[in-house]
Amino acid sequence: MYTIINNRDWNAAEAEFEFIAQMGETPQDPRHHAEGNVAVHTQMVLHELEKSAKFKQLEPKDQTTIWAAALLHDIGKISTTITNDDGSISSPGHSRIGATMARQLMYRSGDIPFEQREEIVSLIRYHGLPLWVFEKPDPAKALIQASLEVNTQLLTLLARADVLGRWCEDMDVLLYRLDCFEELCKEQGCWGAPKSFQTPEAKLHYLTKENSAVDYVPFEQPTTHVIMMSGLPGAGKDFFIKKMKDWPVISLDQIRRDWKIDPTDKSGNGKVVQEAKEIARQYLRKQQSFIWNATNVTRQMRTQLIELFMTYDAFVEIVYVETPYRQLISQNKSRAEAVPLAVVERLTDKLEVPVAWEAHKITYIV
Repeated sequence: MYTIINNRDWNAAEAEFEFIAQMGETPQDPRHHAEGNVAVHTQMVLHELEKSAKFKQLEPKDQTTIWAAALLHDIGKISTTITNDDGSISSPGHSRIGATMARQLMYRSGDIPFEQREEIVSLIRYHGLPLWVFEKPDPAKALIQASLEVNTQLLTLLARADVLGRWCEDMDVLLYRLDCFEELCKEQGCWGAPKSFQTPEAKLHYLTKENSAVDYVPFEQPTTHVIMMSGLPGAGKDFFIKKMKDWPVISLDQIRRDWKIDPTDKSGNGKVVQEAKEIARQYLRKQQSFIWNATNVTRQMRTQLIELFMTYDAFVEIVYVETPYRQLISQNKSRAEAVPLAVVERLTDKLEVPVAWEAHKITYIV
């Protein structure tokens, strides 16, 4: 079977994936992409990447990773491209949406290792950063945060192919921006490697506090350890929790069962979350460590909870549990309280895997 990491061939990809044809139907603004639609641009990017001396020097795994990212880097334009009132064409949010689409595609196919899949996803998510980092309110902080998620050296190689694989009048300006991005990476100590912090507390202090120095190390230490579970229904979160025998558990599923609330009941689920938060506050006030057991598949949901936990000076560890898609569906069916398949699919569509900058510690069980 064809996969995007074992056959670097455009024609084979075109025969296998429907999204290639959809790219061919997705226009781009001729001011920035005079070469044509997204499919034409993507082919040109792949060509520029493959002829690059730096690409040829990469290890085979890195070659397949960045090739797959190049193939998918603009997949988000399929669903985000609009024609504005002035006739210009734009694709707002296509990097973020494209990263989610790529993860869905690769997770459901089940043929790409977790670590490599997430490397591909992060390259797609940040492929525009090298060109626009200096437009950010705090370029250094934006870069440092991204470096905790993506290899900046591979990212720059992808971005350079992205620039060279187009027809535009400002190519020299864009290439100069890439050179500046590389220098910023080296200056900040995150060229091809994540930015190093002395402690997890120092990392989160820098990323969450305005005007915080990157080398500042907080004196205060966390008073409570909170483990936040994350993963799709049926992934095996409860199996992990059984090993943590002495830890109290706040389980949203258990509260739903106690209150007889259906997982699809949005209003009821809101009440469940509020009850769980109140129980968490009680533990936090007593400086009692605990496990928060829920799917927590979106960054927005995790961020809200982490902010609550850190208000009480907690050390937050996210434990992300994943099992292959087909096995996930099977395991969920065999549960005593199976989650409806439609809910599982909806959560899969929304899945955002936790990354290093979200919490003090991330543990992956895959």
